[in-house]
Amino acid sequence: MTNTILIVDDEPHMLRITELSLKKAGFNLLIARSGNEALQLARQHLPALIVMDVVMPDLDGISALKELKAAPATAKIPVIMLTSRGQNVTRVDAEGSGAALYLTKPFSPSALAAEARRIIEAAAAAEPNPPAASA
Repeated sequence: MTNTILIVDDEPHMLRITELSLKKAGFNLLIARSGNEALQLARQHLPALIVMDVVMPDLDGISALKELKAAPATAKIPVIMLTSRGQNVTRVDAEGSGAALYLTKPFSPSALAAEARRIIEAAAAAEPNPPAASA
């Protein structure tokens, strides 16, 4: 099981909080500051999890999530959506688009790390085991 998480946020302060909480929990991190950069890094590195802001200037998180879920190579990567928006329509759109979890800012850094670990472990357990080599 890979231990790499891609964090996507255009706000330096929120990016730093997310980065510190997940690094402290022992995860390897990739950082993107836009939806387009996130798509590129996700395709290149296939992280175990993506933690992504919803509101970003070039490509918003919901649109990036939809693109990730539409591509076979990245479709199974779980995504946690983070946003300062508490509107139900955004939550419904995120969950309907395949988000594993939707958290509203401010969030508990320790809760984020625990949820990240839980989601990565659940995704790894759901993966079929490779066939055993015949003797």
